[in-house]
Amino acid sequence: MFTAAEQRYIRRSLDVAELGADAAEQWARGIIEAANIGEQAKSYGAIAAVRSLLLTDLEPDDTSTVLPALIRLSAFDLQNGKLTSFAAYRFLYERLFGAAVRPWLLSGFTAAAMLPCIHPELRAELLRSLSDTDIRGAGWSSRETKFVPKWIEKVPVSVF
Repeated sequence: MFTAAEQRYIRRSLDVAELGADAAEQWARGIIEAANIGEQAKSYGAIAAVRSLLLTDLEPDDTSTVLPALIRLSAFDLQNGKLTSFAAYRFLYERLFGAAVRPWLLSGFTAAAMLPCIHPELRAELLRSLSDTDIRGAGWSSRETKFVPKWIEKVPVSVF
């Protein structure tokens, strides 16, 4: 369902959210990726604050607290070009923030995708990935996600 790059980025991001910059030891394949992981860890420092805001009953007037932080985080993740669909973004963000983020995902995703830091071709791909069901967004489940991907070592291919 997700590309190999999306799968790797999702797993890496979950580790960065948990371990911070220390995740670079496992995930960085070079100095540039290590620096990117450090920036991601800095950006992900806002996750706890967003989670706490999502636990309150927000009214439309309260969007000025949740949405800017969610857009900043989303822009960071989308501009890397590893998440190329709403489905991959949603999978990651439901695990980063829990079920309470679901009503906010479409707003955060589309606002971030439209920012100038997102390459126009990537922007078009991201927006095309939205389905009618995603756009309607009716009936968000409040049930928490259960599946969290784990690191799986590469298995050598054997020839019989």
